[in-house]
Order: sequence, then C-alpha cells, then structure tokens
Amino acid sequence: MTRSSIRWATVTVALIGAVACNDTQLAVVNPNSGESARVLGTPNDAEALIGTYYKRWSSGIYGSTTDLQGMTSVQSMMNYSSLANNCMNARTPFSGAANSNAPGNVCLGEQFRLYSFTGEVQRVASTFLTQVKGGLVLGSAARENRDKAFAEFLRGLSLGYAALMHDSSAVVTTGMSTEDPGVLVGYKTAADSAYAAFQRAIDLTNATVTGDQGFPLPTTWIPSPTVMSKVEFVKLIRSYRARIRANMARTPAERAAADWTAILADAQNGITADHNIITNTTSGPGNSWRTQFMSFSTWHQMPGFFVGMADVSGSYAAWIAQPVGERGAGNQSFFMVTPDLRFPQGATRAAQQADFSITSCNAASTPCKRYFVNRPNGNDAFGAGFGLSNYDHVRFYSWNQSGDGTGARNGPTPFFTKAENDMLQAEAQFRAGNFAAVAALVNTTRVANGLPAITTFDATSPVPGGANCVPKVPVAPFNVVACGNLWDALKYEKRIETAYTHYSPWFLDGRGWGELPKDTPLFWAVPYQDLQSRGKGLGDIYGAGPGVGNAANSVAALSVYGW
Repeated sequence: MTRSSIRWATVTVALIGAVACNDTQLAVVNPNSGESARVLGTPNDAEALIGTYYKRWSSGIYGSTTDLQGMTSVQSMMNYSSLANNCMNARTPFSGAANSNAPGNVCLGEQFRLYSFTGEVQRVASTFLTQVKGGLVLGSAARENRDKAFAEFLRGLSLGYAALMHDSSAVVTTGMSTEDPGVLVGYKTAADSAYAAFQRAIDLTNATVTGDQGFPLPTTWIPSPTVMSKVEFVKLIRSYRARIRANMARTPAERAAADWTAILADAQNGITADHNIITNTTSGPGNSWRTQFMSFSTWHQMPGFFVGMADVSGSYAAWIAQPVGERGAGNQSFFMVTPDLRFPQGATRAAQQADFSITSCNAASTPCKRYFVNRPNGNDAFGAGFGLSNYDHVRFYSWNQSGDGTGARNGPTPFFTKAENDMLQAEAQFRAGNFAAVAALVNTTRVANGLPAITTFDATSPVPGGANCVPKVPVAPFNVVACGNLWDALKYEKRIETAYTHYSPWFLDGRGWGELPKDTPLFWAVPYQDLQSRGKGLGDIYGAGPGVGNAANSVAALSVYGW
C-alpha cells in the first residue's frame, strides 16, 4: 500500500463520517484531488465537519472491540479470558507473549485502530485550523475562538492517546500540507505536542472576545448532560491533560519524573463530578468493550491478583503462597470475603450471591448495589488457573441492559470519573510528601465503601483494620501478604474506582507503578502499515516485548508485588 493510498483512504473515511453524523450534507468532490479548501471552504461546512470529530475520536477509542483494550485488560490483569477474540488469549500474562507487528499478524486490525483514528482526527483538526489561519472567516471572534479551541482539544486528545499506547507517532501541525504524512516522533515529543495543544485550547476558550455563537459548545459536539460552558470545557481539558501526563510513563522511574506539579494543578482545576457521555447505539458515541465486559464467564472475569487485596478471610494469602502456575489448579475459582462494600458481602459463595443478584439492576438508570458480582455457579469458566475467580465487574450493568430507558446502552455513562481525578491529585500530593492531603482524598471513596479512614499520615504505616485491613498486598519474598500502606491504599482505590471506566486504566497505571507481570510489553510499535507507507522495508518493522528484533526497553521488570 502506498503512502498516498493510506493518506487519502483516511481522508475519505473522515468525510464519510462527517456526512453520516450530521444533517448538513457537504458537497464533497473527489478526495483524491486533495481539495481540502473546498471541503472546508465555508464556515457552516467547516464547523459541521469539526463538530463531529469528538464522536469520531470516541469511536476510534471506544467504539469497537477491534482495538487494544482487550489485550491491555488481560495484560494488566484487570480481566481474564481464554478466548482468542481480539487477541485476548494471545496476551495472557506469564506466557512470554510479545506485541508482534509483523505484516499480516493476526492482531493487525486491533493494533492499527487507535493509531489510525487518532491520526485522522489530528489531520482533520489541523486542516481546519489551517483553513481558518488562511482566511476562512467563521463570522465572529467568539465563534472562531470556540471552534479553534475545540479543534485544539481534538488535537490534544489525538496526539495524547497515540503517544500513550505507541512508542512513536506522526505529528501533523497547523499549516502543514495535506500531502505531508506528518513527522514521526517519539512518544515524549508527541506528548509535549498534546500538552501544548491542550493549552492553546484553554487559552482560546478563556480569551475575551466579542460576537455571537461562542460558548457553550453545541450539545452535539460532546454529547453530555453537562453543558460545555467555558468553565466546564476548561475543567474537562485539564482533567484529560492530567490523565495523559500521569500515564505517559513506561516505567516507575519515568512516572516519578513526571511533572507532578503540573498534574496537580490540572487535576485540582479539573472536573468536579463524573464526566458522563450520552451514548447512543445508532448515532454514537458508544463503548463496545464496556458492553463485552458486562458479559459473564467466557468474555471476562476478575483474576485474584488485585481484587484479592480486599480479602480478609485468608483466601488471598493462601492463593499468593502458591506459585503462579498452581493458583486455581483444578479449575478452582478464587473466592474471598471483604468488608469493602463494592464487593458482594457474605462468608460463603451462596451468601454473596444472595446479597447481590445482577437482576436487581436490570432496570433503566438503576445503579448496581455493588461494583462486582459473585457470578451464578453455572456460569463459571475454565482456562489458565490464575485467571479464574468467582467475580465479574458489573458496575455499568444497568446501562448495558436498559440504558436510560430509551434502549440498552443509550444514555449517560461515565467516561471520566471524579474519583480518578481525585486520585491523580492524591498521587501528586503523595510524591510531594503531603500525606495528610493524600489521606483526605483516598478516604473519600474508602470510607464511603465501608473501610476505616486512614488517620496516620506517613508513607510507611499500615492502613487501619488489623487482621481485617484492606488492602493486603504481597511482600517479599512475595509468597506472603501484609497490610498495605497509604501508597498501596491510594493505588487500590484508583484501581477499584477506575476499572472499566476508560481506556486501558489498569494497564496505564500498572505500567508506571511497576505492577505489570514480568516481561509484559510496555507499548506498541508504530503499526507496520504506517511504516510501510513511509517506504520502510521489512527490516525496519519491529514489535515490542520479549523476543529478538523487538524494541529495546519494551518489557516490564519484575512487578513490585513479585509477579
């Protein structure tokens, strides 16, 4: 495939998406002519196009199971499945699996999707900004600033997410010719471009200008119950920038070296309530993996590695005492007892099933009593023993079954939780040594879910609870467990509160915290499709993870918890 064919295939998809998502029918000429000026030639056409591109970005990130999320969920042990669907079982931990990038590899669709969509969104947003810079008049200064701010927000999201997952990505800038494929740069440089784009979006939003058709954003641009006024839009931008900046690190050393002062400032000025998106199975946005993760048994279950930290019965301690290969031997699913009210309550499996049945949150807009369910006995699955447990994550089951009453998976659902924003603040405060501030943030969700407040403000003291402390964590020689400290409690709260709430949460945090299983690939290479389009030969195509010919420094070290 030639560079030209890939580039114009992307442009064609962009234009088709714009027409499909809007009532405004654009008069589009043959895209192979490269006449972007014609496509974005009038204010209404240009705005109609750019206004669809948050949905387009969201579709690329969340709209299909043919992406990286299934793999990252298995790699980070947020999920376990023995199925080959979307390469989940090909990324089973402890198997030495690499992220192959060879042409024709079985995961090529999943590994290209995010890179392709973010590249398209970045291209369209940049072309829009180029047209405005070149003289496209949008009617008023207020309208121009609003539209430019939105385009820069899209550029920040696109650049940021590509950099999160890949070791390098193409950067397209304002003023760049549509014939230019973009400059391929390392993830840190791409991330810096994302942060700068977010800042331009903030500055444009906050600028004092005159005229009509300014903020708030049109409701179709970011479908949400929250009206995107200037204030709310800036809050959202700052939370996204905090998330991306904190999660960019590939190793604990890189994460420690992140700009935590900037992360703290953004998170403190970020969202103050859950950022919900109004999903729609017909017109988008959607969330395909959240749908699949609500299914029982074969598609997903929660391995004991992290959820087991909530156990007070001794089951987790006994499980950790076994070598990884012997855990769950004989298809014995992991069972635990915990005071954490996000899990089913009771000392037996039957009691936990009686405490919370998934049918209790079938109805529309009915939050489930627990985040996790002890699944019905007949729905147990089989596979690698360490992946087996009694537990499935069902926090969003009502949305999956009935939505807001207009149909399954239609209606508000979280895409960025306040708890995540709080934990970004907490981590920044921890790294600054402000332990009382950390405890206050951690206690917000901890106490609300039945766990005792942390009242000793240091980095080493065990969390309260004695024998019933939560979390319990593996400690050297990693076949025993002990009560965790404030740092472990922070990580535990973030894991439980962000599970399945956004793109690859446990993988991104686990990578920077040093919690991924040993030899897990830390990122994905530039997809071979893009490398080939740039004239690279087979010898220039590489993967990530264990194995000859893969990128250097692309595998996780032994986890801080010993796995």
